[in-house]
Amino acid sequence: MRVVDVSALTDLVRNLALEANFRLPPDVIRALEEAHSREISPGGRRVLADLRENGRVAQEEGLPLCQDCGLAVVFLDVGEEVAFSGKGVEEAVHEGIRQAYRQGYLRRSVVSDPLFDRRNTGDNTPAILHLRWVPGDRIRVTVAPKGMGSENMSALKMLRPVDGEEGVRAFVVETVAAAGPNPCPPVVVGVGIGGNFETAPRAAKRALLRPCGDPHPDPRYAALERKILEEINALGVGPAGYGGSITALAVHVEWLPTHLAGLPTAVNICCHAHRHASGELGGEERGS
Repeated sequence: MRVVDVSALTDLVRNLALEANFRLPPDVIRALEEAHSREISPGGRRVLADLRENGRVAQEEGLPLCQDCGLAVVFLDVGEEVAFSGKGVEEAVHEGIRQAYRQGYLRRSVVSDPLFDRRNTGDNTPAILHLRWVPGDRIRVTVAPKGMGSENMSALKMLRPVDGEEGVRAFVVETVAAAGPNPCPPVVVGVGIGGNFETAPRAAKRALLRPCGDPHPDPRYAALERKILEEINALGVGPAGYGGSITALAVHVEWLPTHLAGLPTAVNICCHAHRHASGELGGEERGS
């Protein structure tokens, strides 16, 4: 049994939130460089070069990658052999976000009431927390600040089994086409297939965490990802919507078991500032 003090969780969340806002992951940098080499539009190539320069300046100068520092989404994969000490795991996560946005002078964009008051909470909390139990004695934490411009372009459709692969593919491509330049392309597209009304979007969000462009381990889903990516890039939206051959850097699909009468499909679009950072906690080993 390993015991983790929640203060260590706060520290890790804070550090990951700062890293995610100031530094593009290496896989995203590589994807942007590869996109630049493949882009056929001169305007699109200039945009992609600017995005790389933006990432370089952000990292070297300690500046946010984007003025929208996002709604903090935190994935917490907790090993079944781990116990927490201290009070409030959820509050420990929120405190980490609170400290990061204060320390990094990051824009705070969370409102407490979505419809009537819409008052800013002042510290970018509460975060969105996804918790799941996994085998082992480690805790894996991923912080993914998610801008609302791309989030607003995301969608869920309760497809029927008869719609099949063609229906899934058409829905994803139509969603990206309708978004046009609004989600700040080139985008990364997360697709969640299966589950139900609440879990398909969660799978789509988690799909975005896969290293950019890494194919699905199942060759059937990997082929589906390639087909969807080809169709999206054939739309001609291009980097920043200026036209070109690279509208999306990658399409990542995750699937879940579902009811025999359903085929829920969710599309979660992320902008070119595909921000996320991950780390692990081990804690102190104690006897049972």
